[in-house]
Amino acid sequence: MSRHYAILDVFTNKSLAGNPLAVVLDSEGLSDEQMQKIAGEFNLSETVFVFPPENPGQSASMRIFTPKVELPFAGHPTVGTAILTAMERFGDVSGEQDSVVVLKQKIGAVRCAVILRENAAAFAEFDVPKLPESAGPTHNVELIAAALDLEPSDIGFENHAPSRFQVGPPFNFVPVRDLDALARAKPVPAMWKAGFGKDDHNDAYVYCRETRSHDSAFHARLFAPEMGIPEDPATGSAAAAFAGVVHFYDGLTEGTHHIRIEQGFEMGRPSLIDLEIDILHNSMHAVRIGGQATLVARGELFI
Repeated sequence: MSRHYAILDVFTNKSLAGNPLAVVLDSEGLSDEQMQKIAGEFNLSETVFVFPPENPGQSASMRIFTPKVELPFAGHPTVGTAILTAMERFGDVSGEQDSVVVLKQKIGAVRCAVILRENAAAFAEFDVPKLPESAGPTHNVELIAAALDLEPSDIGFENHAPSRFQVGPPFNFVPVRDLDALARAKPVPAMWKAGFGKDDHNDAYVYCRETRSHDSAFHARLFAPEMGIPEDPATGSAAAAFAGVVHFYDGLTEGTHHIRIEQGFEMGRPSLIDLEIDILHNSMHAVRIGGQATLVARGELFI
């Protein structure tokens, strides 16, 4: 059977940058085992499998796989699949075309606003389906530093200390003092579980306040060796959970805060993720993730 697929580069406005994503259309009839093997075949950080919508209020259902495990929710697959769904609906556009896409994921229905642009990268922004919440304590700084091949003195800046937050999968958030420390960070497999736990989602999101661009607020790297992702060029679900970190440590004031995060630069895959946080009565009221994507390739799977 022939199944169509597309490759998009997400959180970038140009090809061969950002985070590549495979989206398999016509996914009906595939078993969990087949989807996991196909994700391993693509060997990208995530592969999406698209199914017909479960009800008229949805555009499609989707499942997300890394090379090793399935995820209940992820950011760059949401942005890329929303944009591809709108492209499939409208085809080539003249000027701009606005669209609303609702994607059913394991975490729930995710509402996305999409802007298709003639001869330019498309943009999508989605409402994070759950507000970030604490995911429990971290390990001590010495173990975290050892797992990242850093010194304990590299860890932390201002009042930021290691923390764990989640929207879907939990992330370990590790602040480091500057771009130099961030550039030196690398996973140490023998120390990884000691530093970040033994569960399936012991990923490390390492970040600093120093940035490459004056338009950015944070520079980040994401290491997920236990999930088959040595380093991820752009991680929207981590950025969504990072809203909890920013609110906790930076004490965000009332209103909407626009925060741009750089990621993937050390990999030669520069990515820009737009994070919006609404604060109402000193609490997080809503979180949104946005970014651009470009279509790179289309093909067929004979499975």
